[in-house]
Amino acid sequence: MISNCPSLRGNRSNLEKHILKRLAEEENFDKYINYIKNPRDHFKSFIRDEVSQYIRDQFSDSVQLKMNQNIELLQKKIMTAAHESTQHVQENRGNVDVWLKFFTLKLSDVLMFSVKDFSGVKHDDVDDFKLLEDVIRTELPPVISDISREFSTDSFNKKLDVNNRPDEILTDHLCQCCWVQCPFCKAICTNTLENHDGDHSVPFHRVTGINGKHYSGSTNLCISICTSRVASDKLFNPHNSDDQRVLWREYSRAGGVYANWSITPDLSELFYWKWFVCRFQKDLEEYYEKTFQGRGSIPDRWREITQQEAIESLDEYM
Repeated sequence: MISNCPSLRGNRSNLEKHILKRLAEEENFDKYINYIKNPRDHFKSFIRDEVSQYIRDQFSDSVQLKMNQNIELLQKKIMTAAHESTQHVQENRGNVDVWLKFFTLKLSDVLMFSVKDFSGVKHDDVDDFKLLEDVIRTELPPVISDISREFSTDSFNKKLDVNNRPDEILTDHLCQCCWVQCPFCKAICTNTLENHDGDHSVPFHRVTGINGKHYSGSTNLCISICTSRVASDKLFNPHNSDDQRVLWREYSRAGGVYANWSITPDLSELFYWKWFVCRFQKDLEEYYEKTFQGRGSIPDRWREITQQEAIESLDEYM
């Protein structure tokens, strides 16, 4: 699945790039807000959707084929275990109990059962070990066939053990990392370890207005981007209060969540978030009950960015 699904191949940064592409293509504001405010949940939901879509699209050609190969291999292992159990008992003059113990031991790595599951056999005066082997050889194929038929595109995920579900495995693989968000723009720290040493950081920050940040003393949403703002002598209110104002270039002095971030002054900016602000200007204004006016007026050049250019900027920089 990983090798055949580009969004699930690689690390979390690659996954995030595909999430952002999908969001741009769908143009669903509610999904964007979920991604911005609850990134971990959005990532998990995206992984579940990708896995479900893959199973629907590739069930016959990939999932079912692999499943049938595993079932065929399991059938061979069971038959081999039965034959070797018979040989073992005959060579050691054992009884049914010995046959069952040897049989279950041989399959302990592939099947979850024990000798207790065969208690009926042990008390039926069965002493023809070859008969046991023949019964398994005769009865196993139709049972295997029934199992194969029970699996379908709709039932596959439901029948999987919760710990072996592909979406859960992929979530563990891709989401065991840092999820701390920039206090200004909500960009997600890209460190691959949770509770990592050192400061949080991210290659590209966002327009702070998408997090509801607004200019002091106004209802104008900010159009600034963290990396350009920290190069300035402008002031900000870290706690939305006039009691404390801190220079952007000395943002870490605000303490708390601000002290744990490393934001390097940089004038490079993704087209993506500029396009997003233009495309969803009205939605953002309604959501935060503020406007992109006055100091927060959107530059005309931002409005020239197309959806395709926004998506292509992700490939260029992420």
